[in-house]
Amino acid sequence: MITFKVIKKSRKSKARLGVLKTPHGTVQTPAFVPVATQAAVKAMTSEDVLRTNTQMLITNTFHLHIRPGEKTVKAAGGIQKFMNLPKPFMTDSGGFQVFSLGFGKDFGMGKMLKNKSAEQITTGQQPKLLKISERGVLFRAYTDGREMFLGPKESIRIQEALGADIILAFDECTSPIADHEYTKRSMERTHRWADVCLREKKSRQALYGIVQGGKFKDLRIASAKFIGSRPFDGFAIGGEFGDDKKIMTKMLRWVMQELPEEKPRHLLGIGYLEDMPKIIAEGVDTFDCIVPTHYARRGVAFTSVGELNMMNTKFLNDRKPLDPKCGCEVCANGYTRSYITHLLKAREITPLRLLTFHNLFFFNQYVASLRDAVRRGKL
Repeated sequence: MITFKVIKKSRKSKARLGVLKTPHGTVQTPAFVPVATQAAVKAMTSEDVLRTNTQMLITNTFHLHIRPGEKTVKAAGGIQKFMNLPKPFMTDSGGFQVFSLGFGKDFGMGKMLKNKSAEQITTGQQPKLLKISERGVLFRAYTDGREMFLGPKESIRIQEALGADIILAFDECTSPIADHEYTKRSMERTHRWADVCLREKKSRQALYGIVQGGKFKDLRIASAKFIGSRPFDGFAIGGEFGDDKKIMTKMLRWVMQELPEEKPRHLLGIGYLEDMPKIIAEGVDTFDCIVPTHYARRGVAFTSVGELNMMNTKFLNDRKPLDPKCGCEVCANGYTRSYITHLLKAREITPLRLLTFHNLFFFNQYVASLRDAVRRGKL
């Protein structure tokens, strides 16, 4: 199980400092949680991850079920031993794949719209490549096309076998173009699934309930009240936030006032640098995002002066480190912008590791500075 204690509340905002104790270590919150989708932080070894000051990771139930299978991970001693990474872990439930492999794929969109859309998903509509029912979701495995059913019972059994410290209730992450009635019915089904998850869990792992409701105020409040009333060990906030990040801040405000203060709160899939002070100010304790690793594989470094596209030829003659103010081993050990740009243009593998290491370290240091800002009464 886990324990969570709030050790300081901000007087300027809803931000708070906390200590989250798990069987595999303690997490100082607020904390950024890197994504290890297939039991790996892409381009990194487990030893690399430890040296980026990462406190906790989240891995993917759906993908690990497909390969190598939860039985393989359990036989290895659980996700920490399988990865040789002795840190606290979360597993998602597979609920995001209901969206990403469903309506997300159908309409070519993520959980936050880049542009407004006139299209709407209405009650009774089904994605093209999967089928959502009261029992769960029928997928087709992307490896061999076989049918694969995942519902609340199956998700809990898989997550128990994977052995993470914190597991999540099964849900449907709705699309940003789902109308109010579709979102309402989906949310109510997610609530019924949440109760199934509570009944099915037999392990001592912590179980988080997931708040849904999309961008709709009445639904977010209703979901927060329902999930907050159940005996979960913590809470995750999922779903979509429309096409305006201002809605996300408002949504967090609606949700947080309905959740028990003494339990930890995790925000799923949000973690751009510019988002972090805002979500922490609303009382988020932990949050995960693929941004630092995803951008690194596309040649982007996050620095104290902004994002640097290291594919840009102008860096070929730049002998400075990625960020002269950064203390990570990439910046401190003499790897120059010139060298990294050369490697990227030569299509080498090495720069992906160097950029991922730097970005993860930079993100963790930035969140550490935000914890310090809360401590000093500045956030």
